[in-house]
Amino acid sequence: MNDNLHQLRCFGCGVRIFGTEAQPDFRCAECGDLFEVDYPGWGQRKGHDRPNPGALKWLWRERKCSAEALDQSGVWRFRELLPILDSFGDAVTLREGNTPLYSLPRASRALGIDQLFAKHQGMNPTGSFKDTGMTAALSVARERGFKWVACASTGNTSAAMAAYAARAGLRSLVLIPEGKIAWGKLSQAMDYGAVTCQLRTDFDGCVRVLTQIVREAPIYLLNSVNPYRLEGQKTPAFEIAEFFDWTVPDHLIVPGGNLANSSALGKGFRELKELGLVARMPRISVIQAEGANPLVRSLGLNLGASLEPVEAHTRATAIRIGNPASWRKAARVVQDTGGWCIDVSEAEIAIAKAELGAEGLGCEPASAVTLAGLKKLRAKSLVTSGETVVLVLTGHTLKDADYTIDFHRGTLLRDDEKAGHEAQIESLRRNAISLDATPEAVLATVKGVA
Repeated sequence: MNDNLHQLRCFGCGVRIFGTEAQPDFRCAECGDLFEVDYPGWGQRKGHDRPNPGALKWLWRERKCSAEALDQSGVWRFRELLPILDSFGDAVTLREGNTPLYSLPRASRALGIDQLFAKHQGMNPTGSFKDTGMTAALSVARERGFKWVACASTGNTSAAMAAYAARAGLRSLVLIPEGKIAWGKLSQAMDYGAVTCQLRTDFDGCVRVLTQIVREAPIYLLNSVNPYRLEGQKTPAFEIAEFFDWTVPDHLIVPGGNLANSSALGKGFRELKELGLVARMPRISVIQAEGANPLVRSLGLNLGASLEPVEAHTRATAIRIGNPASWRKAARVVQDTGGWCIDVSEAEIAIAKAELGAEGLGCEPASAVTLAGLKKLRAKSLVTSGETVVLVLTGHTLKDADYTIDFHRGTLLRDDEKAGHEAQIESLRRNAISLDATPEAVLATVKGVA
């Protein structure tokens, strides 16, 4: 394959442009929709640029033994399927990806599902799935000579962008909604040297301000409207397929915030199928919080023909987004794969997060919507006992430590939110116990909970 064979194709009107022709806000000049990266040579069955499936599987496996930085990256290890750079030597990597796929024995037993796994993207270098997209998009920014990069963020994007910008020697600008971000995430952006601005608005307001900024200054936009972000974020699909020896799970369940991740994973599985690396795609379902569920409403009201923004309210800050940029792409993925889009309550999220913690797998609140959503799908018999299910956990538990502490102290949820769930919540709480400093007091406590 040649190194760089991609175009950008508008998801709305289908117009194609070269990557260097994209507007600063990555919107189509013809219709205003988003772009996705396309590789025209792959569509030709015997085309010169079409990858060979068997050779690729062997090559990717061999790279696992390599000491080269690109080969140790779970993104760039699959670089034949993301030829977006003129030279792969320009890639900026922190050895992201290659994240673990854990079995969930407790949840599996409780739900009566034989094969239940969690793909924990919180095990990336900055603690979230955003690293996989950031290594790709920021590498493009550096190769094209940008000195500044920028994002609007609820936390994880800012942490990832600031880290990779620091690694590349670039400056970074972060716009965050004041008082609506987990401080564990913001602390990362600060530590990595970002210029961080708290704006008196919500996430969608930050996006509007940033869109104006990149139109007026030579600053490269790194929010998920950037199609190169999705190229990196599609690679967990490759890792999942490889884990199952190039079969795919029956169900993939993804949190729904700005909706780029479900779009990216759908693109990854679709490309694997089109290239003959796998035989089919999984059903991809998107789970949102009840207070931030614009895609649920859109699909319910008009099958995804249009989306009405909502004022987002949820403690799961990573998905507190009322006007998601990639909603059309996500709706298409859900519909094309036969998946579902449902929402879950604040209590259901908190319970699912504690249950994942009891598996030894901490995650941020937004990740826990996947297990909460699976419970509902299972209750409706939309997921059967003999099917294989993979939950995507998007962020590490330390991203929002206050949420976890408040849950176990019993101060997270209001009484009306806990209604009907009190017994389950109490069974999962593990608050710290204040004792006298004696062995007898400690042993009596151990005996009491044994």
